[in-house]
Amino acid sequence: MRNRNDVTSIGVVGLGLMGCSIATCLLIAGHKVIAVAPIPADLLLAKKRITAHLKRSFKEKLVKKQSDHYLKNLIITENYTDLKKCKLVIECTIENIDIKKAVYKKIENVISPNALMTSNTSAIPISLLQEQTTRPGRFFGLHWAEPSHTTRFLEIICGNKSDIKKGEYLYKLSRNWGKEPTLVRKDIRGFVTNRVMYAAYREAISLVENGYATVEDVDRACRNNAGYWMTLVGVFRWMDLTGVPAYHTVMKDLFPTLNNGTEVPKLIDDIVKKGGRGVANAHGFYKYTAEEAKLWEETFTDFSYDIRALGLKYPENIVKKKIEARKKLKAKKSI
Repeated sequence: MRNRNDVTSIGVVGLGLMGCSIATCLLIAGHKVIAVAPIPADLLLAKKRITAHLKRSFKEKLVKKQSDHYLKNLIITENYTDLKKCKLVIECTIENIDIKKAVYKKIENVISPNALMTSNTSAIPISLLQEQTTRPGRFFGLHWAEPSHTTRFLEIICGNKSDIKKGEYLYKLSRNWGKEPTLVRKDIRGFVTNRVMYAAYREAISLVENGYATVEDVDRACRNNAGYWMTLVGVFRWMDLTGVPAYHTVMKDLFPTLNNGTEVPKLIDDIVKKGGRGVANAHGFYKYTAEEAKLWEETFTDFSYDIRALGLKYPENIVKKKIEARKKLKAKKSI
């Protein structure tokens, strides 16, 4: 496999919120998408969601053509047999290993031996999932961020038995999807970004539970500190930009005081036990009216397009491009 044309058709199994945005991303990239809905109710919602994503993408100038141009390459089905010609299948079902195992069996019954299988799991180790398949060497994690058609994030995760060459191929392929991917060469629970973020979630909850700050205060601090620079750089570049020795000094005294608990914190446990799902049902860390919850969802969608546009002005290789431009300018002046 060498280029996008080698993988004309891509299968997406599971059409919840993320499955629909992944399908949208692949349609925008020019693929034919075979979208399988294991849950019948998703058959009714999937096309509506994908169409809405495509219409908004046209409005925001993310794509140049109307939704119908992309929708002609979409098949939504309950029939796994339709995946037969797919060279890549992405599983997006719930985080339940038994359900995933049953789905993998149905996929492997129809795809070719050379087709790649991936999971969008964010919690289950890839090495464990690939053991549920007959060909673990072709199995990888593809960890997306919602909304998948606007974000640049993607992790490609190798399990213990994954063929690294195939992982490198997926890394290159995902560039055609508008991603700035990370290739995780060794499997670890939570992969890269979730391990970093869940350490932050744990500390944030600890600060609230122990009375150091309110939920609102912690959120405000995060959005005006890390939220200020993270679209441009990651944590290592940030330390380079702001002085490595200062972090070294702070770490010695701060690290011993950070939360290192291994239990789910009571603050979030209580919310979930009472049925809270955040803005999805207007019950989370914040109190919402139904209108407020809906407006927060709409505002997040607006933001995802705006922050994408800003991020595209500052790609990961921006400094390299500036150096190349300066070299060309110097060369012209020297003639």
